[in-house]
Amino acid sequence: MEKSPRKIKIIKDQITSHPKEFLLAGMFILTYIPTLLWMWDRWFARDSYYSHGILIPFVSGFLVWQMRAELAAIRPKSSSWGMPLIAGGLFVHILSSLFRVYFTSAFSMIMVLAGAILFLYGTATFRKIVFPLGFLVFMMPIPLVVVANISFKMKIFAAQIATAALNGMGLEAIRSGSVLKMQHAYVVVDDICSGLRSLIALTALGSIFAWWMKGPMYKRVLLFCSTIPIAIATNVIRIIFLSFISEVWGPEYAEEREYLRVFINRLRKLIEEDPSNPHYILTIPGVGYRFNRCEPEPVAIG
Repeated sequence: MEKSPRKIKIIKDQITSHPKEFLLAGMFILTYIPTLLWMWDRWFARDSYYSHGILIPFVSGFLVWQMRAELAAIRPKSSSWGMPLIAGGLFVHILSSLFRVYFTSAFSMIMVLAGAILFLYGTATFRKIVFPLGFLVFMMPIPLVVVANISFKMKIFAAQIATAALNGMGLEAIRSGSVLKMQHAYVVVDDICSGLRSLIALTALGSIFAWWMKGPMYKRVLLFCSTIPIAIATNVIRIIFLSFISEVWGPEYAEEREYLRVFINRLRKLIEEDPSNPHYILTIPGVGYRFNRCEPEPVAIG
């Protein structure tokens, strides 16, 4: 019972010792309530490309928390750039609200936050947390029109590569738009299969690894940029894999959630003497599958 009054006293002390920070935080939340609600709807919409968006503020907060000792050692010194950035961000937000363009309103949040940090703590602190602040970009959904255009181009590109790969494997395939037509099956590369969702999530993850990486700047930039071809390549490989299963064993297997298990079982029937007791393709619990190159030991008869 004694802990609750003590916690309340600690909270009160924090508020009284940082009145400007709490006042600005409250005004910030109240000002951007419509934009925050729009972002929430986009994050949790069906087939959302930004389902990871809710995690981004917590990741940014954790990155700042990791630097708490270094930030505490920096002496606060207000920068003259703070108020102009706050005013500019609020101006963009007001215009965006009038025209109901929530995308630009969301980006104005970063301008206001950057201005508040410069105004309260100065340039040294801002430089220290510029990456966690910029990382918030990954929680801000891009307009649906842009999503549709990018997704369309990505799914057509993936379908073109998959068609060429399937023909190279000896499976006759023809592309009609984003539909792959084969002799016994066809695969539709829909918007949700364009790879855009994994591209957005992987670039966010890659930016963190690049920031944490110790090395020259060009290597960090190269690491971040490599997330783009990796995301695109993995999606193309997935489409090729599903098309292969559909054509060889039937579309019903490609639609199963456990199509990898089905594929492995079929493969074992082709190469294993006893599929129920496999020797070449081993199941590793909690890991996946492993290929065993060793020949099976001969079985003595009689």
